[in-house]
Amino acid sequence: MSDIKVGIVMGSDSDWPLVEKACKTLEKFGVGYETRVISAHRTPEEAIEYSRSAEGRSLKVIIAAAGGAAHLAGVLAAGTVLPVIGIPVVGGALNGLDALYATVQMPSGVPVATVALGSAGPVNAALLAVQILGTADEALREKFHAHKEELKAKVAAANSKINEK
Repeated sequence: MSDIKVGIVMGSDSDWPLVEKACKTLEKFGVGYETRVISAHRTPEEAIEYSRSAEGRSLKVIIAAAGGAAHLAGVLAAGTVLPVIGIPVVGGALNGLDALYATVQMPSGVPVATVALGSAGPVNAALLAVQILGTADEALREKFHAHKEELKAKVAAANSKINEK
């Protein structure tokens, strides 16, 4: 795997099964990453320090997964100029709706790209990170082109399978 370009932060270790999907997606593209458990509410100083130091540590994108109040992505975005991608985590009394709202409803000037609730979210977060990195890395962009061709082939195979009946 290449040097570390993506920082993946989760609010709790219970988010790992979801976050692992993002890690595996980044691995497919050969993109280096690091993972941390940092809470926006229980360790806010650590969250701010992580985001402030990210650029100096040569990170290019941060992915943040959190449930409930889900302020992690916003706190990280407040402390960096790097793109931040938020993954709202399903769970709790509102089944992730609170996490979705907290992640997507950022004030003007503090953008957070937000992906879907559920298992598509971490995969899409990683794919968006790859696309962002691909703007400055032609080889990575070519890998993404190949990924798109794989998606097309899967749809074509599904279509053929359905129409054989």
